[in-house]
Amino acid sequence: MKQRDIRDKIPLTETALLLLLALYKPNHGYNVMKMVKKMTEGRIIFGSGTLYGAINNLNKKGWIKLVRIDKESKKKEYVITDTSKKIVEMELARMKQMYDAGKKIIKGVNALNGD
Repeated sequence: MKQRDIRDKIPLTETALLLLLALYKPNHGYNVMKMVKKMTEGRIIFGSGTLYGAINNLNKKGWIKLVRIDKESKKKEYVITDTSKKIVEMELARMKQMYDAGKKIIKGVNALNGD
């Protein structure tokens, strides 16, 4: 996928970004739920409908791929694709740029106010 095409995929929703990050290594739904809760310090807890809806959506887009189905538990493991890794990297760079700009503005405002 071309750089321009990748740029058209961002910004990502928070759900998509968290799910893609949780799938940098093969992972199944329940473990993704636990990882997201831990990553966000409990701020976000995926319900099963949100999680599996997002998994299906990202799988249809080709952003993640099914890598294994456990025969006993029927758990499906997915992993992020290389293209999606580039999308995540661009999104994180965009978010950092926004964060840095916001911090400069806040610092400048505080400096003007004598803080």
